[in-house]
Amino acid sequence: MMPQAAPAPTRTAGCIVGESTLRIWGLASTERLERQFRRAGLTGQAADADLVLLLRADWVYDEPLVKALARQKAPCGMWSQQQCVALLVPPAQLDEARALLAAGQAPANLPRRAPEDIAGAFNEQLKKREVPFLLPLDAANLPAIEARVFSGSYKGVTDFVTLYIWPRPARAMTRICANAGITPNMVTSVSLILTLYAMWAFWHGQFWPGLAAAWGMTFLDTVDGKLARVTLNSSKFGDLFDHSIDLLTPPIWWWAWVVGLGVIGRPLPPESLALTIIIVGYILQRLEEGIFDVVLKMPMHLWRRFDSKFRLVTARRNPNLAILTLSMLFGRPDIGIQVVAVWVAICLVIHTVQTAQAFAARRHGPLTSWLK
Repeated sequence: MMPQAAPAPTRTAGCIVGESTLRIWGLASTERLERQFRRAGLTGQAADADLVLLLRADWVYDEPLVKALARQKAPCGMWSQQQCVALLVPPAQLDEARALLAAGQAPANLPRRAPEDIAGAFNEQLKKREVPFLLPLDAANLPAIEARVFSGSYKGVTDFVTLYIWPRPARAMTRICANAGITPNMVTSVSLILTLYAMWAFWHGQFWPGLAAAWGMTFLDTVDGKLARVTLNSSKFGDLFDHSIDLLTPPIWWWAWVVGLGVIGRPLPPESLALTIIIVGYILQRLEEGIFDVVLKMPMHLWRRFDSKFRLVTARRNPNLAILTLSMLFGRPDIGIQVVAVWVAICLVIHTVQTAQAFAARRHGPLTSWLK
């Protein structure tokens, strides 16, 4: 018996219905929808497509919702607030569907779907459980809409500085950048300059200027990601650029910090293993996270509630910077780096236990995030 060929993927085109003069984070509504269509992999030619996705320009759609609609294999209508806000129809029905959708209606007998039925409530990319937003676009509610778009760009599982301290100032800076036409890669470039200056300052024992630059870098690391998401302006290069800095920066900073201790006359004793523990611990923890992603098919910090909460304080860049900043308030940068080493060792043990528990749990089936 000959094996059956896999069905061809559904080709879906995008179509915008109506227009709006309002701008969301510096983007006109139609431009925002066009970027969402491109990022969802939609084609531009309805005649060559199997289905056409129609969205209204007077509504604001969360990106996961648009991508979920683009993955649908059959015609349907999406409804909210007693009106139709999206249609997925064959090309032959495009003209009829465009006229009906402009009036908030849908073709007869078309299945009615709610947004949560289409996209679900788990955003794996941003590591959070959240129903995608779908908001009517009007001038009176524009501030609230932009606030919701910004909050939707924030990761749900991250460190305590990013989650609790940076949101308000990051939102203000993101607005400045969006209105000025500053791109995420421009922000990341400034972040790289601050990264290099912090390393130089730590190396020469200038810990306070170095900490100021380091915290500035962590702040801009938050801003560039939010700017990319609210303006739908991310790229593979930008993602690689940003994550390369994130990956390489911490061990270099801590090495420079130890060198700087000798400059100010507080070198670590020769028998100290602080730097070795920090570097080796950092590498091993990153490897454990990679094992979770590649082998266990689950991000380490999304598996159980404890894993997500522990991500707030685990020995990554921002929590370690907080320890070093606190040590400087007491005038003991040498003790600070040793506390970082102890915390790295403790976190390595915890992550190793997490990894072992995950492999044991996988014997009973695939791992599932508690957020789902």
